[in-house]
Amino acid sequence: QVQLVESGGGLVQTGGSLRLTCAASGRTFSSYAMGWFRQAPGKERAFVAAISWDGGSVYYRYYADSVKGRFTISKDNAKNTVYLQMNSLIPEDTAVYYCAADQAIYGGSSSYKRAAEYDYWGQGTQVTVSS
Repeated sequence: QVQLVESGGGLVQTGGSLRLTCAASGRTFSSYAMGWFRQAPGKERAFVAAISWDGGSVYYRYYADSVKGRFTISKDNAKNTVYLQMNSLIPEDTAVYYCAADQAIYGGSSSYKRAAEYDYWGQGTQVTVSS
């Protein structure tokens, strides 16, 4: 049974930092595409970041324009874990953050940004940024 469990959310002031963790279990996720999405109250789920691995030494990272330069996605294949380091947080980052995974995503960078491409989802972790 595939399971994704997020942790690391919380309340932080504007300008602060948080690191979200997504622990995957049920199979080996080293070759999987992993993504982070977020959903604010009254809004649709939105892409944040994604990472894929070519099986060698190259990781491909994709970011929403709103988080470029502030957020960093990384992956530890040995631990079956993906991270989202969030710096310079602003109130607009307040949302429930979801981890997602898929065995294979095709079609280029735009495909990684579509929630429908991912088969597996975590339960979410709340991030609240106070002004």
